[in-house]
Amino acid sequence: MHCSIGQSLERVGEWWTPLIVRDIHLGLHRFDDIAENLGIARNLLTRRLETLVDDGIVERRAYQERPLRHEYHLTEAGRDLVPVLMALMAWGDKWATPAGGPPVRLVHHECGAEFTPRVCCSACGKPVTTANVTALPGPGAASGPGTTVLARRSGLAGEDA
Repeated sequence: MHCSIGQSLERVGEWWTPLIVRDIHLGLHRFDDIAENLGIARNLLTRRLETLVDDGIVERRAYQERPLRHEYHLTEAGRDLVPVLMALMAWGDKWATPAGGPPVRLVHHECGAEFTPRVCCSACGKPVTTANVTALPGPGAASGPGTTVLARRSGLAGEDA
């Protein structure tokens, strides 16, 4: 899929993956703690963690030699994924809130305020919405699965990247 969203979902789109990243971010670094918290089968967690390590989102760090045991920590790519998960959480809090209300509150360390994550323009800081953003072809724009119609509309049809 010649699309950044498609490429991202290739790495983090499996159902358990965002929950594993969330748990590691929240301080659950040991396999047994993650497995217990999620109620995930150990073989499935093993495969998901291996994939996250292979994709450079999580790193393994030995904390015990005999027997060898590892902890899992987010890499820079994993830490950059956390705000995306916060935005997904905000959407869920608004449109799919569990009974009793949102299960987590977020507090900003710098100002101490409780907040709702939102996506903002990196230039002016104002929130972005579907009504105030236009998508234009980028340097890697090409016609392919996931971008065929957009490429046609922008005059890139038939070009390769």
